[in-house]
Amino acid sequence: MHQDGVRFLEKEITQMKVAVIGDMMTDRYITGRVNRISPEAPVPVNLVESQREVPGGAANTAANLAALGCPVFACGMKGNDADGAVLSSLMEQAGIDMSGMILAENYHTTAKIRILGARQQMMRLDYEEKKNPSSHDCHFILSWLEHLLSEGLRCIVLSDYGKGMITGELSGAVISLAKRYGVPVLVDPKGADWTKYDGAYGITPNLKELSDCVGREIPNDDEAVEQAGKEVREKYHLTHLFVTRSEKGITCISEKGSIHRASAAQDVFDVSGAGDTVMAVTAAATADGLPMDTILELSNKAAGIAVSKVGTYQVKREELLSAWSRGENVRLSYRPLTWEEAEEKVGRWKERGEKVVFTNGCFDILHRGHVTYLQQAASLGNHLIVGLNSDESVKKLKGLGRPVNKEEDRSFMLAALRCVDEVVIFGEDTPEKLLSRLKPDILVKGGDYRVEEVAGRQYAGEVKILSFVDGYSTTGLIHKIRRE
Repeated sequence: MHQDGVRFLEKEITQMKVAVIGDMMTDRYITGRVNRISPEAPVPVNLVESQREVPGGAANTAANLAALGCPVFACGMKGNDADGAVLSSLMEQAGIDMSGMILAENYHTTAKIRILGARQQMMRLDYEEKKNPSSHDCHFILSWLEHLLSEGLRCIVLSDYGKGMITGELSGAVISLAKRYGVPVLVDPKGADWTKYDGAYGITPNLKELSDCVGREIPNDDEAVEQAGKEVREKYHLTHLFVTRSEKGITCISEKGSIHRASAAQDVFDVSGAGDTVMAVTAAATADGLPMDTILELSNKAAGIAVSKVGTYQVKREELLSAWSRGENVRLSYRPLTWEEAEEKVGRWKERGEKVVFTNGCFDILHRGHVTYLQQAASLGNHLIVGLNSDESVKKLKGLGRPVNKEEDRSFMLAALRCVDEVVIFGEDTPEKLLSRLKPDILVKGGDYRVEEVAGRQYAGEVKILSFVDGYSTTGLIHKIRRE
């Protein structure tokens, strides 16, 4: 199972062409600080600090697939309005093919606005207008889809958010067309009546959606989920039913029986869009024909990454590959973050109101002094990110005989420490350029530096100087080894 997942994530996923048809949306997050109550009404005043937009609904599923490396083709409706322009821009940035998008006149693009403050979501504002595709639109969609199928499309996703795009007529025609080409159709369902999804390869409800479909509350235990899933699978002639079950993970029910895969224990910050993440991974892995237990494990890993982020988040292929590798009981190389990934991660930590600490060094031969120093640095905030000198940088600073250990091994050792959240490599003599991107809350330096001597100090909220542990140094260890 492990090697199947590695091979799939490293290469094969980039060849899985997937079409996403559904309700495309824009998600907007407005983040601020709450320090007082309004004098006009008993409501908190949110002092806005930042705003960002991301693809939502079916567009988030498409964006997740694109982030995973799949060629993605999107079909949905958008209005000739500001939110429609934002949606187009976001999808273009994600690398999504928009040849199937329909510009609907006199239609407001669906948008969800979330107000965050005091480290939590305070309010959500929705702009939505339910609209069904016309007969002309359906003809266009089916022609567009058949062309893709003839060009090697591997999977179709129907992402139904109940905004009108997925009608019974369109859904039935898509499923019938896909069967002619032997291509699976996966459905993210909406509502209690799933008749319009009849004959699909798979449906991916959560436990509440499954309960609504069968008309009774389903307890979150294996036997009850299996029984309800079997009823639904047989009623709607499904090949598979994938039930997401929060902390219980995912269950797949098929003609051959049921497979359960539990989630890993972790902190959950925001479940927005996590179902779209599961759908994206399930679709891509199904397109490649991976074994079902591998599909479920991959989906679980991706969902775990998604819920640990703030707001709607597209899980990247490199993140999933890293999580998959760490989850196996084998020795695999740790991949340090790129500067872009580190900047994004630090930004998300800060959005959650968490304090970010940064320190840097060569950390050539990791010893007790290093670990004590890093533990002290980590204790100053919520997250510690370590800037690691590249091999070339260490050579310039320490001489031709250094480093003893390559940067990939040094980063692996650092990342294995419980106190270190992430590692990012820089090639300059100092991390000043990196700090200009990350802007940590606290910059930590070890030794007898004065604050005004610390490179990049202007990009940090504050600078802390920590003393090194006496009697421990890499140079001293090297001399001792050579003498002995």
